[in-house]
Amino acid sequence: MFGEAQWNQMEQAQDYGKSLLCDEQVDLREVEPEDLAQLAQWWNDPRWAVLQQRIIKPRPAQSVTEMLASWSVNKPHSGDAGFSIFECQDGRLIGHITLSGGSLPHRAAELAIMLGGDQVNRGYGTRAIGLMLKYGFAEMGLNRIGLKVAAFNTRAVRTYEKAGFILEGREREIYFHQGRFHDQLIFSVLSRDYFAAVTPAS
Repeated sequence: MFGEAQWNQMEQAQDYGKSLLCDEQVDLREVEPEDLAQLAQWWNDPRWAVLQQRIIKPRPAQSVTEMLASWSVNKPHSGDAGFSIFECQDGRLIGHITLSGGSLPHRAAELAIMLGGDQVNRGYGTRAIGLMLKYGFAEMGLNRIGLKVAAFNTRAVRTYEKAGFILEGREREIYFHQGRFHDQLIFSVLSRDYFAAVTPAS
């Protein structure tokens, strides 16, 4: 667990590695070519694009797959990370999650997550975000993980708050849909707050 003494056995390191990107229900894995077609389909679905994109404008599948693949290269010394999200029980692909921009000196990354339309309201998002926070703070050494979300995306707002994100501010009238302007909310988690929440009090 976080806050414990430095590892003195190989098994401690292996236990950490084993649990870093998975829990009882979700597993974060490298993005494979066979994932990309499904991810692109979800990205282009207007029902969900309106919740995550500034404008509903479906793009050619190849363009979207190239974009998602570029977000998930996971170069060793990069401040970016991207994974496919799988459900553990039956191995279904259920989404995609990224951290971007977390390089030195600022160590401040932005989180983005996309779940397939029929995968919402099952707790998968909260779990995947929890794993990505752990990865960002415990493995990448980030100091801050932030995100922006449309104020009308109330389910996502509840998920982020449940995962420990704190509301920092509001960008007024930054989205334009259905002939009206809509606000965007800014959230973040700092490493010290994250570790304080997950480390048992002595």
